[in-house]
Amino acid sequence: MSKVTLNTVVVAAGAASFAWAKHAELPILSTVAKTIAAVIPLYAIIWCSWLYPFYVSDLRHVPTVSGFPLWGQFFNIITEECGVPQRRWHQTHGPMIRYFFPFGAERLSVADDDALKHMTVRNPYNYPKPLRAKLWMVRILGEGVLLAEGAEHIHQRKSLAPGFSIQSIRALTPVFWEKSLLLAKCWRDEMTAEGVTTKSIEVLEWLNRTTLDMIGKAGFGYEINSLEHPETPIREAYRLVFAFDIASRVMHGLQAFIPASKAIPSKMNQDVQTSRNIILDKATEIVTEKLEQAENNTGGKDILSLIARDNKKLKDQGEAGLSFETMRDQIMTFLGAGHDTTATGVAWTIHLLSTHPVIQSRLREEIKDHMPFLFDKQSRFDPEQIINADADKLPYLDNVCREALRYIPPIPMTVREAIADDVLAGYKVPAGTTLYVLANTINRMPEYWGKTADEFDPDRWDDLPKSYTANAFMTFLQGPRGCIGRKFAETEMKILLCCVLSMYEFKRDVNVEDPESLKMWRLVLRPRDGVSVKVTAI
Repeated sequence: MSKVTLNTVVVAAGAASFAWAKHAELPILSTVAKTIAAVIPLYAIIWCSWLYPFYVSDLRHVPTVSGFPLWGQFFNIITEECGVPQRRWHQTHGPMIRYFFPFGAERLSVADDDALKHMTVRNPYNYPKPLRAKLWMVRILGEGVLLAEGAEHIHQRKSLAPGFSIQSIRALTPVFWEKSLLLAKCWRDEMTAEGVTTKSIEVLEWLNRTTLDMIGKAGFGYEINSLEHPETPIREAYRLVFAFDIASRVMHGLQAFIPASKAIPSKMNQDVQTSRNIILDKATEIVTEKLEQAENNTGGKDILSLIARDNKKLKDQGEAGLSFETMRDQIMTFLGAGHDTTATGVAWTIHLLSTHPVIQSRLREEIKDHMPFLFDKQSRFDPEQIINADADKLPYLDNVCREALRYIPPIPMTVREAIADDVLAGYKVPAGTTLYVLANTINRMPEYWGKTADEFDPDRWDDLPKSYTANAFMTFLQGPRGCIGRKFAETEMKILLCCVLSMYEFKRDVNVEDPESLKMWRLVLRPRDGVSVKVTAI
């Protein structure tokens, strides 16, 4: 049964009071106003926060977090790290829980294995992103494959698949090596200029520039070159979008609930619009060039060139290809969602290695055993050595990357809304229900990972507990809505770590606050002040 809306209550109360005032010959406007003023608090307190959630709602049978639904668990959610409150609640109430946003707004956190499989694999298109979440992200990410739904998502994903095949990603690894080695060289140049061998470096900003350059060249055959030119407009655009000042955080939070607030002439909204214009112009320029190359049967090995050529073949065969606008939006999606997530994942990995020196040393030794040329300044830039290097052959590196992405997932949650009635874990889920799949909760649940769920332990991947399932690791989601760029991101991550660990040792910078205590979420889970570590040249 759906909840009676506030609009319905106000209209009904207004109509009834109008009729009564007219019948009793009372002042109509004041009577209607007084009636509505009295009815709204009663509606919010009695109906929304007591009668409906506990006696009427179809979700009343789902294990529910204790508390008064009028304000719900909202304070915990906005003051704690994304996903951490739900970890506690699932420990108490089980793998399916209900909790409340203000005024009795119901939310489900789904961590049950079969329910997750149903949402992500068996019936994924019944659970699209809610409109308000989509409106919040679309200005910067475009309506690409990340935000497309239903048949449009199926069509886009099929069209993009050739560009993200394993063979395509392998062909792009020289770009990853080139940009990773350039990052390491930039750090060495700074140290040489300052006459030091140890320096505190905020690595997240550097990694953002590196992965932006990678996605530019490998994804679109376009040189952004923000590593050597950090002032480049497109890098500045993303820096503005992900600002963490208090005013920006308040406005982003407001827009998650009131999309119309994006029209408020605040600095944050102006910055986002400026950033959107820069990103949109660059995406338009790139896709125009790629489509022209496809028409002339030219273009490189970058992902967009492959997609453009395949798109032309589909259209030549009379099939529906991707429109200009859709291809432009893919660029916006790849640039925005593709570079920041990987950079954040690598930054957190470097932080974790800086606090686990034994793991760092063991990983460095594995890299040295498999890729000794990286440790020799005469051979580390040798194209022949680089072309034969395969980061996928390092098992401990694979374990470290997966464990870092489990322990601190860059995308800590995704929100969905049921568009038709369904059943999850034996509970009826009516249409309109808002559900959360919280990777930062599920990835740490002892029910899946055992007693060491809260420990950073790469060796766990060699001996996973019997309770582990594919849905225990939700960093990339699963099924047809899972991350299409997973292999791209994993390859970037591994090559970046090979390069920086072969040239530097990382230690925790005790002069700055622990970044794990400063995690903030805005699309990605990143620390407020970045990730600063002591970097020593080897």
